[in-house]
Amino acid sequence: MNSLVIRTDKLTKRFGAVRAVNGLSLEVPRGHIYGLLGPNGSGKTTLMNMLLGLVKPTSGEFSLFDPGSDYLEALRRVGAIIESPTFYPYMSGHANLAYFQGISGKGTPRELDDLLEQVGLAPRRGDAYKTYSLGMKQRLGVAYALMGEPELMFLDEPTNGMDPAGMAEMRNLIKGLSAGGRTVLISSHLLNEVEQVCDSVAILSKGDLIAQGKVTDLVRSKDRVRVRTTDDAKAAGILSALEWVEQVDADDDGMVVTAPVHRSAELTAALSRSQVYVAAMIPIQTSLEQYFLEVTGEEEVAAP
Repeated sequence: MNSLVIRTDKLTKRFGAVRAVNGLSLEVPRGHIYGLLGPNGSGKTTLMNMLLGLVKPTSGEFSLFDPGSDYLEALRRVGAIIESPTFYPYMSGHANLAYFQGISGKGTPRELDDLLEQVGLAPRRGDAYKTYSLGMKQRLGVAYALMGEPELMFLDEPTNGMDPAGMAEMRNLIKGLSAGGRTVLISSHLLNEVEQVCDSVAILSKGDLIAQGKVTDLVRSKDRVRVRTTDDAKAAGILSALEWVEQVDADDDGMVVTAPVHRSAELTAALSRSQVYVAAMIPIQTSLEQYFLEVTGEEEVAAP
């Protein structure tokens, strides 16, 4: 079984003079919750639409599941919610699912109750869609996308407009979707949400791919430690001269040293040889937000 579910090779989409997606090459591993992260207008939804056959690429290539496999057959193994899900307001949640199942031909009528249970809507299965909260409407969309037990799911901004409680519910639901090896591709402009739910991420900015990889690897790409010594001014000069120390910055509480955390003992030894002694050394955990700001130069994406 192939370890990659999605590949793109220099995938590009232009709308007139606007380049919405620019030469995008990425790889989505099987079984991961994979985040497309970037501000509105970064190309996330356009990318999803191309992968789903809703928008024709200007150039480049992509594949779902195995390279060279039949694309229409691959789409039968995919579930998706792009932008806000739309259902009939006066029909119940169950009736809406039954109606759209009849159109799509995905799954069987017997699975509908199980799907509503899975997304936490079983108690409201007979209530009209118009009475649902925003979070409930999003969860009904997830239930629809789960019809036929897809191996790959696309969720476009699934927490958009939700209150904190609704966002937490959706987070837990998404984490459950990856059980059993299912792959979930999720787009979001909310850094905090992506960091909490995704295994891997691609960072997009103005259609360009800025970085991709496991979230844990990206946030650890620069090790930092906060150091206080008996003579910070002298210590800064000593540490700056070490070839494996990338940067030393003054801090209100000592210094911030950019250097591999696993070489902390060598750092301490280098200082003690010059009779400068460490009073405190605290590793600094980089957040996905800090990493995003560094690699994109954006001032912010969105408040959580």
